[in-house]
Amino acid sequence: MDRASLERFARVVQPHLRRLDAALGRQLKAVLADGAGDARQLKAMSAITPGAAARLLNAGRPTADFFEQVANNSRRLAKLNIPPMEVVDALRQYDGELDGLLAKRYARQHAALAAVARQLHFQILLAVNHAYYEVREAETQAFYGLLRAEMEATGLEDLLRRFVPILTRTFRAQAGRIIPLAENAPLASRVLKRLAHPLYIAAGSAEEALILDRAMHGVYQSYWSIPFFWEGRLTGLIQFGFPKAYRWLPRELDLLNAFAERCLRGAERARLMQDLASREEQVRSLAAHLLRGEEEERRRISRELHDEAGQSLLFLRLHLEMLEKSAPAGMQAKLSEARGVAERIIGEIRRIIAALHPSAVEELGLAAAIRHLSARFRKLYPMHLRLRLKPYEARLSREIETTIYRVVQECYQNIGKHSGASRVNLLMRSTDTLLELNVEDDGVGFEVERAVAQPESFGLKGMRERVALMGGHLEIRSMPGQGTRIAMRLPISDH
Repeated sequence: MDRASLERFARVVQPHLRRLDAALGRQLKAVLADGAGDARQLKAMSAITPGAAARLLNAGRPTADFFEQVANNSRRLAKLNIPPMEVVDALRQYDGELDGLLAKRYARQHAALAAVARQLHFQILLAVNHAYYEVREAETQAFYGLLRAEMEATGLEDLLRRFVPILTRTFRAQAGRIIPLAENAPLASRVLKRLAHPLYIAAGSAEEALILDRAMHGVYQSYWSIPFFWEGRLTGLIQFGFPKAYRWLPRELDLLNAFAERCLRGAERARLMQDLASREEQVRSLAAHLLRGEEEERRRISRELHDEAGQSLLFLRLHLEMLEKSAPAGMQAKLSEARGVAERIIGEIRRIIAALHPSAVEELGLAAAIRHLSARFRKLYPMHLRLRLKPYEARLSREIETTIYRVVQECYQNIGKHSGASRVNLLMRSTDTLLELNVEDDGVGFEVERAVAQPESFGLKGMRERVALMGGHLEIRSMPGQGTRIAMRLPISDH
């Protein structure tokens, strides 16, 4: 479409623009669903017609200015909640009115003028469709951004910090604030009553005092204040600052209300997640305290067994041995039998003491304690046990060494009682930051989730809990008939 044809079309149409605009007003009122086109709708529609193109061209403006005007006013129509098909119908009727006028007044030039009008109509429709798409795309991106912020936020403050730029960018504001209102917020009831409604605030007006961030005062030419509620109570505000006077349009207000609800639900979710995280931390802290208490109690019981019952039994065994040597021949057999019983009890008490409190860990170190535990396992169960220990060179904390020892102890106990295995492999190795423990057997295996779900499955759960409290991860892999593998990864740089 060449410039000369457009200028000729513009000169012909110019005298009839008032009549065409009046017809557009009547058409718009008939086309719109509610039958009541207001001044804003009429102004925006008038700016995207071929008549509006004629005005700009006759003023010497380039064609690009007109299509930029079409894009801006089409976005405005979208935000005025005018469906695109109603805009298309109004333009079609406008063009029908224009074509009838050209056919009647300019019969000889009608064909050429009508061709220009058709091309202009087609390009206007493309620009309108593109502008509506931009508006819907921006809204979709804003909702997607809010959803992503909810998923990625680490807490309530982080969530609000992420929401603000999304909303500010969506409404093309220069500044934005999300302001939570506590139940005991120090605001007068009359102020809260006014803030409970959406407000457009002009710079310099008395209502500018309702913008709660004082740093925004006097900086912007207009403001929006949008309330959001939770269970009927005013819970917070979204307030924006604009570099020029800009009143919201109906769709923008609808979006603001939808965003406010989304922000509120996101904030409530973040608050609940923070509360849940806090409670989980309390539970973990309590579990760690209970485990430390359990280890201390085990240490106390083992010490008392050693110092009291163990020493008394050793004294008893010694006296039985002395009596056996000096007793008559007829009594020696019975005393020997009694001494044997005392020795078995002493051995059992030593086993219980070792199970209650692995003193070898504190006295000899983790690797030596595991070798000692493995030696007892070989004596009790007819399995081929292969050890490969490459432990951390320095001593770790008592808690972490006890955790590793308990995991190995529980693995051996489960393998001995339930696996029916013939071969067991244990590998422990470490780097400067990580300790790895792998225990494998070729036993009968089991269904892991089913076993862990059993109410009495304290051993497997206890291993996982101990390792998790140390910041590590324990994985259990097993299938019926395919053996079992316990893999532990424990960070040790912090310990």
